[in-house]
This record gives sequence, C-alpha cells and structure tokens, in this order.
Amino acid sequence: MEFKDYYQILGVDKAASIPDIKKAYRKLARKYHPDISKEPDAALRMQEINEAKTVLTDPEKRAAYDQLGERYHAGQDFRPPPDWDAGFEYSGGGFEEFDLGEFSDFFANLFGHGGRTRSRAHHAYQMRGGDRHARIFVDLSDAFHGATRSVTLHVPQTDAQGYVSLQEHNLKVRIPKGIKEGQHIRLAGQGHPGIGGGEPGDLYLEVHFTPSPDYRVEGKDVFATLRVAPWEAALGAAIDVPTPSGQVHLKIPKGSQGGRKLRLKGRGIPGAEPGDLYFVLEVVLPPANTDKARQLYEAMARDMPFNPRQTR
Repeated sequence: MEFKDYYQILGVDKAASIPDIKKAYRKLARKYHPDISKEPDAALRMQEINEAKTVLTDPEKRAAYDQLGERYHAGQDFRPPPDWDAGFEYSGGGFEEFDLGEFSDFFANLFGHGGRTRSRAHHAYQMRGGDRHARIFVDLSDAFHGATRSVTLHVPQTDAQGYVSLQEHNLKVRIPKGIKEGQHIRLAGQGHPGIGGGEPGDLYLEVHFTPSPDYRVEGKDVFATLRVAPWEAALGAAIDVPTPSGQVHLKIPKGSQGGRKLRLKGRGIPGAEPGDLYFVLEVVLPPANTDKARQLYEAMARDMPFNPRQTR
C-alpha cells in the first residue's frame, strides 16, 4: 500500500483553509467526474479527489493525518503505525462498511476502524453535548499496579476563516489496575459542552499498551522471551527472572528445548480472573571466540554425537 498525499491530489498548500480546499475540490470534480469527464482514469481520480476532500475538510481527521504525513511522502510504501492517531480527540461518527467501499485501502486503513461511536444527543430545548473519543498509550506496568498519568490530547479547532489549529487538552487520568488492551476509560463531562444548558458529553479514552521489547500481550495473558544457556536447558536450572509484577524464582525443567512455554498461572493482567504469564524459552549458544571455547565445542562434537536434522 502506498502513502497518499491528499494535499498534492487537490493541488493545495498544507496551510490551505477549508474554503480553499473546497474550491480546489469543486474545480477538480468538474474535470474528473465520471459522468462528464473524457479522461481515461476519471473514476480513479474522482475517488482520490473525494478522499482528499473528506479528510482535509474534517478538522479532526486532517490534524491526525498532518502529523502522520510528516514522516511519509506520496507513493512511499506505507503501513499505518498502531499509534498514528493516538492523542487526538474525535467527535465520533465513523464510516459504515458501504461508505468505505467507495474509498481506497489507504483511507480504510486509517479511518475505517469503526472505533468512533456516534455522538448522543437529546433533541429538545436542551441538548446534551456530544461524546468525544481518543486513543492513549500506557505502560504495561500501569495495568499491573494502577497509576495516575498526565495526558495531553490535541483538539482541532477551526476559526472563522476556515483555518485549522490544534489546542491542547491536559488531563489527569487514573489508569485502573487490571485494565486490558482496548478497554475504555470514561471521563464524565469532558466531551462537547451542552447546548441551552444541557449537560456536557463524556470523553472516552481507548487504552492501548506502549509496545515493549520485553513483553507481548494477548488479551489478559502476557508473553516474554526467556534466554537460557544450553546447560540450563539440558540439565535444568532455577533462576531469578523479572516480571511486570516483580521478580520470581523460576525452575527450568531439564531437557527443555527452545520454544517451550513455561506458564506462571495468575501472573498475567490482574483481575477477578487474572491472566497468565508465559515465558518462551530461547536457547542461546555461547560464542566460540577463544581457544578454550573452541576446544569445548570440539569435545562436544567428538564425545556427544548429535544430528539436530535427523528425523525423530
């Protein structure tokens, strides 16, 4: 999948106002609309023009796309990072499947997650403010111990001339112990203000874990790679290893092979039914970088005939 430069598609500057973007869209639409255009690629060009207008005239989508676009250029091989839109507030109103069929895979991958739920409102003399949504990333340790974190969200604002700017929304957020990937934290009254004295909406924070070089999370289970020496795997050992909830004394069964999983029941994400922690063994060979080490390997090759490729 290639990165799309929506500004380039519409032929506008990145600082263009929303009225300027709409003007450029109308000009291109008159040229490429399939009903009137004789251009051979009119349908494809019109799809790109519609996508570009959809994103760049929506202050929320545009703000997140602008941040992403700082790292890519048109035509570059692209896979959206999992945190590409983290820290931006959204009003909701995602795209249904039949709408996404009109757009490219690039658009669908960025904006078609369905994670933005529609705002709720009571249509009367008083109107409840709409809910807002944002994704945040927290450390795995916060799920094990709970924490209070400072979070800064970016809220797009459009001025009277149609120019988009970002305002910061600073919050103190309590991360409850035992929270899992994808769960939401509701902050009552932190959404859109109400109308006519109506109550404000809520802000929903969708929680994800910051990628870790040490741990991988699946639901409420946690996985870690444990590097062991050949003699620890072959003869068995008892070693101290760190975990998100503290150090544990772990027994390596003798005769273990690389890839074996050692399960610590109840040591995963805490909760009424806690997850498990799995250590996946990786047997690491010491280097043969000294005369003594080479002699030991040669002795093993001579005294311990072994063909790892032999069929069992």
